[in-house]
Amino acid sequence: MARGVKKSLEEKIADKQEVIEALERRVQKEKEELQGLMDEQRMMKLESLEEIIESANLSLEEVSKILQDHADRSGEGVA
Repeated sequence: MARGVKKSLEEKIADKQEVIEALERRVQKEKEELQGLMDEQRMMKLESLEEIIESANLSLEEVSKILQDHADRSGEGVA
């Protein structure tokens, strides 16, 4: 069986570099898409939290104080 022309070492290196560069572009694109999904998820959580705060008729300052008081009480038991 006849085989194709054998590539030179330089051609093999260039081919591998092209593959690596393409994979790096793909990884970067996937990272950007992941960040977009994570941002979307964060916004959904914030919107849900906003709905809870509004339904309880609380201000942001009141919620902050409630959470700080809770954190302070929770930390008292730790020694």
